[in-house]
Amino acid sequence: MATPQETINVCIQMLQHISEDNTIPRNIRRVADETKALLMDEEKSIGLRAAEAISTIDEVSNDPNMPVHARTRIWELVSQLESIPLD
Repeated sequence: MATPQETINVCIQMLQHISEDNTIPRNIRRVADETKALLMDEEKSIGLRAAEAISTIDEVSNDPNMPVHARTRIWELVSQLESIPLD
C-alpha cells in the first residue's frame, strides 16, 4: 500500500496530465493547476491538502463541457485522495 506522500505525488502527476491536455477546456485545466498547487503546499498537513484538493476538484467534476476521459481521470483522482487519512 502506498504512503500518503506517494499518493499525493501520483495525484500531482495526474493533475499535470490533465492541465497539459488541450482537449480539456481551459477552466478545467486551470482548476487542475490550482489543485496541484494545493497538494504541493508543504506548510499544511497531508490530510488537509487532500481534503482541500477534493473540495476544489469536486466543484468542476460536474462541468457539462468536460470530456468523458477527463471526468474519468477526475473521479480516479478523487478516489486516490479519499484514501489519504485526515490526520
